[in-house]
Amino acid sequence: MNKFAKPVVLLVALISLALLAVGLYMQLVLDMLPCPLCILQRYAFALTALLCLLTIALPTNYLRAGAAAASLASITGAGIAIRHLWVKAHPTISCGIDALEVALNKLVFANWLPALFQADGLCTTEYEPILGLSIPAWALIWFSGFALTMSLIALRYRRPA
Repeated sequence: MNKFAKPVVLLVALISLALLAVGLYMQLVLDMLPCPLCILQRYAFALTALLCLLTIALPTNYLRAGAAAASLASITGAGIAIRHLWVKAHPTISCGIDALEVALNKLVFANWLPALFQADGLCTTEYEPILGLSIPAWALIWFSGFALTMSLIALRYRRPA
């Protein structure tokens, strides 16, 4: 596990960044507007990637703490994805133009990178499934995999003697 820990953390960071790029592609090219819960999931992917990259940059002594922090970011993202799936399963519930969207769109990152972090869509909008699964279902799968991977690294990594 020791010699593979940092490459695995780097892989999680790169996949997280790639998923952010996929979200941008779906938004800008396919005109799929992100809702507030989509944006919160983007923040969770970005935080997971950032924590993984910081973990790689820091000395090996911090690998366990960094992996644990990335795991918590992924668990948070999974929780948001579960909420998104619940909203989609209950179409009378909406996370549309409400306090959450207004608050998200006033955050600094929404002003710096509006294409990535500005909520413009409705959570109940149905888009074509990807390989039979909705976008929040895919997000849940990725977040769960990241959380499990980072948790295993945090729990099993041993410092070299």
